Amino acid sequence: MASTKKLQERVVLRTTAWILAEFVILFLLLALIARRAAATSTSLGTLALVCEAWFAFVWALGMNCKWSPVRFDTRPDNLLPDELPALDMFVTTADPLLEPPVITVNTVLSLLALDYPDVGKLACYVSDDGCSPVTCYALREAAKFAALWVPFCKRHGVGVRAPFMYFSSAPPEDGTDAGTVGREFLESWAFMKSEYEKLVTRIENADEGSILRDAEFADFIDAERRNHPTIIKVLWDNTKSRRTGQGFPHLVYVSREKGPKHYHNFKAGAMNVLAPQKFYGALKDDPFGNQLEVAFKKLGYGVAGIQGFFYAGTGCFHRRKVVYGMPPPDTVKHERTGSPSYKELQIKFGSSKELIESSRNLISRGDVLSLDISSRVQVAKQVGACNSGTCWGQEIGWVYGSMTEDILTGQRIHATGWRSALMDTNPPAFMGCAPTGGPASLTQYKRWATGLLEILISWNSPILGSIFGRLQLRQCLAYMFIYVWPVRAPFELCYALMGPFCLLTNQSFLPKASDEGFRIPLALFLTYNIYNLMEYKECGLSARTWWNNHRMQRITSASAWILAFLTVLLKTMGLSETVFEVTHKESSTSDGGASPDDADQGLFTFDSSPVFIPVTTLSILNIVAIAVGAWRVVVGTARGAPNGPGIGEFACCVWMVLCFWPFVRGLVSSGRYGIPWSVKVKASLIVSVFVHFCTRN
Repeated sequence: MASTKKLQERVVLRTTAWILAEFVILFLLLALIARRAAATSTSLGTLALVCEAWFAFVWALGMNCKWSPVRFDTRPDNLLPDELPALDMFVTTADPLLEPPVITVNTVLSLLALDYPDVGKLACYVSDDGCSPVTCYALREAAKFAALWVPFCKRHGVGVRAPFMYFSSAPPEDGTDAGTVGREFLESWAFMKSEYEKLVTRIENADEGSILRDAEFADFIDAERRNHPTIIKVLWDNTKSRRTGQGFPHLVYVSREKGPKHYHNFKAGAMNVLAPQKFYGALKDDPFGNQLEVAFKKLGYGVAGIQGFFYAGTGCFHRRKVVYGMPPPDTVKHERTGSPSYKELQIKFGSSKELIESSRNLISRGDVLSLDISSRVQVAKQVGACNSGTCWGQEIGWVYGSMTEDILTGQRIHATGWRSALMDTNPPAFMGCAPTGGPASLTQYKRWATGLLEILISWNSPILGSIFGRLQLRQCLAYMFIYVWPVRAPFELCYALMGPFCLLTNQSFLPKASDEGFRIPLALFLTYNIYNLMEYKECGLSARTWWNNHRMQRITSASAWILAFLTVLLKTMGLSETVFEVTHKESSTSDGGASPDDADQGLFTFDSSPVFIPVTTLSILNIVAIAVGAWRVVVGTARGAPNGPGIGEFACCVWMVLCFWPFVRGLVSSGRYGIPWSVKVKASLIVSVFVHFCTRN
């Protein structure tokens, strides 16, 4: 019998003052555009007008996202025990070097220790797109450790169930943990920490050659990362432990088939074989601008009030019906009674009889057959093979066609008519690690931006989903707001170049300080930054966090986003292909403590990647432009030029130098905190060409 009590409540949040502030900024943008349009008579003014019109458009898209925020209050205590669903939990990994197996193991152990009334309804699948025997070995060892770890967590009421985080601090000084008192707990804690350290040592010292000599890993012999059959290992079958009462979920290793004749569709292809995230160990004041706290609280709550928050790839629950491409019941006007035919299901799901029967059961009766997981390995291998001609990747499962398959899959779900609910728990339900340093952070942003632009210009565009699907107009505009990330780059780059260009050519694109029109850009600059700062303060963050995120916005736009824009442009022209770049994840020490370099983790690091060339170029260019402009003022050559640069152009260049300060410091630093000479030389050549172009007349 289903519960008659409410399981959740949708609470509307009042943000009248914020909406008024957003309209003030929009009004100032429109005033700037109107004055520019009335006074423009040069190509420089026309270019500035186009950029400012684009900024107003993007601001309006952002306003749409924030207009109707809601919060969902959940009441899990109202859920009856027999209403608890069966859950499949997925963990993905792609490279044992960039994503150390110790991190994957900690994620898996936290899931195996999940506090769920019926562990028989839980299964954890690890999708390894790197086909690594080391990763499989690490998971096998983790399953052995879980037999100790899971009972320990449940016996002592452990809250943080990822071992490296739990053991990163000493046991409670009073010898208690959720009510457990005394020597017994301390001895148990010390024993578990010792066993975890042994586990980490075995994983970190694992040698692929030695592993392959074990018959259990024979499937990995001659298997190449991009050419191998489906490999599935049931590392733990929880039916073995139900009798003891100390069980934990199924643990299954999966590496889908790959072959040179088949396109692999990145992570979406791996997921098809088979709540918003916050970050642990987050650096103070978010120096790399990738913790996204304000974006989550402001945009997330706002979009939740439309058709639902975006699927961001992690921290999310999907109903199986949704993954199978079924529309919500209230949107089906002419629903056919009975179950679909075998032929229809075969076209959709492939030739596996077991999968067809399972999907028919779900579609017809809404439940999932309970089967012995160990007896279905061969069937799973058949499903995981490279089969084409089905609806996987289009109507079913994770959608193909973009490196950001998560956002695209969520859009497909919304376009089918479903709504999503945003769950923000305290403490956070999901924790992850944010990349640190320059290379990892910008690589992540470049991959995201590349995937978003791929969606925008493809047949998967949200505009088409709104016209031909059930994607609401405002939800379509919300998707557009994030999809235009890389499109913003050329406009912002052009605008960033105007200040140096004017100082070098003795021109201006902003009103003089003595002109009444100067009040508009000045008011816009102050209002926007104060508004943005107050958003961070309302979220409980510091002014330093606001500044770090602001400067990273400028750095990301001029580096990762512009390269993503060029990458997709070249792909569209048939000159190159996009490449999935795995973000490097830092592993902790065996006791969960910080690494020796943690004291410097807030500093920007560099390598010879092309992603650093644009911002290095802009940093040098703005310094040169300020020097040239200041020299003209000192020697008096700027006088007598009615359209010469004013304080506005100088302020733009100084502001850019401040935003790019990590790069300015990198120009004079050495080691990994210094910009490599190869990048500095290339940037200097570009600056020389730009200066020559500006001063040739």
